[in-house]
Amino acid sequence: MKKICAVCLLLVLGSLSAFSQVRLPKLVDDGMVLQRGTDVRLWGWAKPGEEVTIRFLGKRYVTATDSVGDWAVKLSPMKAGGPYSMEMDASNHIVLNDIMIGDVWVCSGQSNMQLPMARVSWKYPEVIARSENPDIREFIVPNRYNFEGPQKNLLYGQWESANPWSILRWSAASYFFARNLWQKYHVPIGLINASVGGTPVQAWMSTDALRDFPDELKTAADFRQPGYIDSVNQANYVMNDKWYGQVWKDDEGLRGDKPWYDPSYDDSGWSRVEIPSFRGTAALDSVKGVVWFRREFNVPASLAGKQARLIMGRIVNADYDYINGSFVGSISYHYPPRRYNVAPGILKAGKNTIVVRVFGSHDPVQIITDKPYELEIGNKSVDLAGEWRYKIGTTAPQLTQQTFVIYEPTGCYDAMISPLLKYTIKGAIWYQGESNCSNPTGYGKLFESMITDWRQKWGEGDFPFLFVQLPNYGPPAAEPGPSGWADIRNAQLHTLALPNTGMAVTYDIGEWNDIHPLDKGDVGKRLALAAEKVAYGENHIVYSGPLYKSSKVEGNRIIVSFTNIGKGLLAKGGPLRQFQIAGKDGRYVWAKAKISGNEVVVWSTSVPDPVSVRYAWADDPAGANLYNKEGLPASPFETGIVH
Repeated sequence: MKKICAVCLLLVLGSLSAFSQVRLPKLVDDGMVLQRGTDVRLWGWAKPGEEVTIRFLGKRYVTATDSVGDWAVKLSPMKAGGPYSMEMDASNHIVLNDIMIGDVWVCSGQSNMQLPMARVSWKYPEVIARSENPDIREFIVPNRYNFEGPQKNLLYGQWESANPWSILRWSAASYFFARNLWQKYHVPIGLINASVGGTPVQAWMSTDALRDFPDELKTAADFRQPGYIDSVNQANYVMNDKWYGQVWKDDEGLRGDKPWYDPSYDDSGWSRVEIPSFRGTAALDSVKGVVWFRREFNVPASLAGKQARLIMGRIVNADYDYINGSFVGSISYHYPPRRYNVAPGILKAGKNTIVVRVFGSHDPVQIITDKPYELEIGNKSVDLAGEWRYKIGTTAPQLTQQTFVIYEPTGCYDAMISPLLKYTIKGAIWYQGESNCSNPTGYGKLFESMITDWRQKWGEGDFPFLFVQLPNYGPPAAEPGPSGWADIRNAQLHTLALPNTGMAVTYDIGEWNDIHPLDKGDVGKRLALAAEKVAYGENHIVYSGPLYKSSKVEGNRIIVSFTNIGKGLLAKGGPLRQFQIAGKDGRYVWAKAKISGNEVVVWSTSVPDPVSVRYAWADDPAGANLYNKEGLPASPFETGIVH
């Protein structure tokens, strides 16, 4: 018989002892916010048959684990307040501190929900400076995917209270939502942020929610196959490595005796271009590969050597920026704003040189218009827009878009939503849809199925579900036509048929040239208004702009009626714009429109027998101006065939 050393025996026994101890999900921890006014679920794991005792707010709760080691209790309804401590006893003793009782909201969607306060910090410096508030807290769910089935726990995460440092990591939209609710009700607000940039709605749906969508289920099944994800990731790596490797090798700007970012390099033979417009520069209309841009600018002696910030708007797809030969920053894809710190000592008195090396990989090289291009030095600025010189370093074929595994059906649900389902919540806010715009068909059914499934899985009835209708994005359309963004907005409008839903209309606060508009303050404010009505029963408030109700034909005109008109309809800033009308041929033309009482009359002399009206039907419905007198914009809509 083999002998077992004493140390080994202690390690084994210690391991078994640790396994038998009470273990908690990551959400149940110091600093958590528990939902007020209802039974609250707590749960965890321990040895099968082990008794677990919880003491909280003067009450004692006793339960025992089941045959697989799961345990759960329900705490009695509690009033808002805190901070409190909670004790748990089994074979071990746990104390949880700094617990608040208030309202808990799940915040989910894609990048405009994920977008952190740091990305909008220059718009809201005073808000950030005054953000210290232990009553507002956020738990950021780590970005993960899983296709092996619903997960029970998160890998990591912690509750944080609001302060000028923590909120820089928080979702800006959710922070402003919570801030508005706290200012209204003065109860603790807990945010659970589960969002991933670029995700379509399918990624957030369970296999049950996708049961009527066989193509999506097949895709999810493919990603469950052993080795499939590894093969996809390997293919992505090989494709990107080959493209970028070749481009770096072939780029003439790095191959000569002197790199093109060297300030002493002679660029006198380069072509000229206006930045950011590229106006009249046909040679850059479709370049993929690498293009270098250079220009000189002057710095007064009083500002020389000082720390500065280079602001280069938005650039497609990736950029490397140099000042006087020193590298100052780079971003690898085209959405984030370019704001780079310039270290002290780089700027010189008099002539300075800036060089921007741009990669066009998936899209042609672009420098986006209507964005700031300047150098900030203290409270002074140097305008960098205007004439630059450029030269193509190399051309290359278009880089094929890689497959992002985290975007695939069920991946985010199983890894990021399933572990939350036992946590008692007040409701959910949602900001997503951009990634479904290229194929908007069926989005409404997918979205409704997701909401219904989440509610069933949470087991809390039809909890409030509030969502952001997509903002404006893209160049304004000269003529009426199809629009994926308008299709998604219309699907979102129709989702209001589900009970206890609310929508924040935002086409007036987006940016045509930025898929991530800075104005998250108004987004949060409008979501909070919807919450006041849907979640808090404030039936007297006007929480939404006008919503399409019905329409009728009267001669050569269509009369449109609305709900949520508040004190009345308003044409903001002049005659009504962005109305379209169509006859039986289904061809929409621009229409005239006017407010008549609580209705809008729409007509066109070129459509004598109209059958349908659209409003704000474009990716960017620039100038759309139907509001109620409370200042909230009307939702875009399509009437369908009017009889």
